[in-house]
Amino acid sequence: MSRKLDDSEGITGHVPAADIEIARRARLEPILALAEARLGLAAEELIPFGHHRAKLSRSLLQRLKDRPRGRLVLVSAITPTPAGEGKTTACVGLVDALSRLGVSALACLREPSLGPVFGMKGGAAGGGRAQVVPMEAINLHFNGDFHAVTSAHNLLAALLDNHLYWGNALGIDPARVVWPRVLDLNDRSLRRVRTGLGESSFEITAASEIMAILCLAEDLADIKRRLGRIVVAWRRDDTPVTAADLGAVGAMAVLLRDALAPNLVQTLEHTPVLIHGGPFANIAHGCSSLVATRAALSLAEVVVTEAGFGADQGLEKFIDIKSRQSGVFPDAAVIVVTMRALRFHGGASREAMPHPDLAALTDGLDNLVRQVAVARAFGLEPVVALNAFPGDSEAERERLADCCAELGVAMAICDHWTRGGEGALALARLVQQRLAAGSAEMALLYADGTPVEEALETIATRLYGASGVELSPEAQETLQRLKRAGYGELPVCIARTQYSFSDDPADGGLVKGHRLRVRELRLSAGAGFVVAVCGRLMTLPGLPREPAALGMGLDEAGNITGLA
Repeated sequence: MSRKLDDSEGITGHVPAADIEIARRARLEPILALAEARLGLAAEELIPFGHHRAKLSRSLLQRLKDRPRGRLVLVSAITPTPAGEGKTTACVGLVDALSRLGVSALACLREPSLGPVFGMKGGAAGGGRAQVVPMEAINLHFNGDFHAVTSAHNLLAALLDNHLYWGNALGIDPARVVWPRVLDLNDRSLRRVRTGLGESSFEITAASEIMAILCLAEDLADIKRRLGRIVVAWRRDDTPVTAADLGAVGAMAVLLRDALAPNLVQTLEHTPVLIHGGPFANIAHGCSSLVATRAALSLAEVVVTEAGFGADQGLEKFIDIKSRQSGVFPDAAVIVVTMRALRFHGGASREAMPHPDLAALTDGLDNLVRQVAVARAFGLEPVVALNAFPGDSEAERERLADCCAELGVAMAICDHWTRGGEGALALARLVQQRLAAGSAEMALLYADGTPVEEALETIATRLYGASGVELSPEAQETLQRLKRAGYGELPVCIARTQYSFSDDPADGGLVKGHRLRVRELRLSAGAGFVVAVCGRLMTLPGLPREPAALGMGLDEAGNITGLA
């Protein structure tokens, strides 16, 4: 029997103005005053960047280490569509709703990359009335962290080339240089380039191992240790050459010193937010920094963070990589779902997915079932958050509610995009109930010291529904080299399309029984994992046919237009 939904659980028909207009009209609290009122921080413990954003000082981070720890809520999602399913807006809505309920709450989010901002996805500061502000500053350059990572990465590349130019005293095999260059833009033409010393390549900054290191390091001492372990090339005898061997660690650390400090901003409702680090979830491990997470847990009762794209990528990597290395595990999880994504996974076309289609939605519910199973594989009982749209039908909502009831998971209908924290109060109450029930008995998917190929097989078969893993000849050769060098039992970070459980985006979110095809393996010794690049995934994306950049500009008053 279908569960009837109370009218208060629905959404309004009101549609807010464009994100940039809402953000520009917002009344922001001065960041130093907000930090004092909401977090109890003194002005001298922050490094202000203008009136409305700041970095936490190193002395503050040191002081916070001895404080009691709050509770951590991890927000992930079902398999997304190209439009995205609203993890960031859900995080913002949830943290604002918790604040409305009298909870000391704080959000931890990733920094936007200029690649998606000017490409297809747009900004990453939330949207509607569930935004983090100042939106324009956050989406464009912010406080310089991405530039610091780009500079440190390319400095290492330059020092490596310089070493080869001046005689190659380390005996590097020039054909086995594995350190590329990076930039924070989408530019497919730079995937393969010719330099003065031969062939090289570019990746996007979010895919840099240094970005992963920034987000996994505990402090400056740890970041220097990790930088020193970066493998940049191999000798002919299969021994690695590291950044420490090149003497590059000190200069790289200089560039990264200030970038290690988390950035403090606020939501439209003046809830504090730490935004720090930006590894992509389909390429890297997809989590904001450990430094920010630890600081937030020392400053608030409840911390809301995100890990994308779907739970099969974001939640898995958060726990198997970030939690494994830090011991910081989530206490509760939220899986964001939209009707349009369920319709899409059930067979609706991109053109048709905004419109009600009960049959397609019913077929697509298997994706939610599988993502709930992903959370349960780690010992988490998730809460489902429906990111509601005005065009969703009552019949579809009832069918989703039935599915959640059959799964034994709680569900809340959310309208945070239109109503801010008020629209996520039902979700906040469910999260409070979950936290009150006690922390989950967390479990890693595979044990420390598991061989790379076994870890890949475990993830592919248990989470992706695959029948197994296929390594290309190149990946097999790399794996043998990694084993000989002592890197064969590191955790794995699977880089693959976000649009499917397979390595092919055309397969959609329901595929089962496939073989996960690993094209190449890349060692990230400093970050502490091996990246498995699957299918045709590119670590330097290209621009779409109609990039978002074409709609941006400045008006006569110098105001930015078209940023969303």
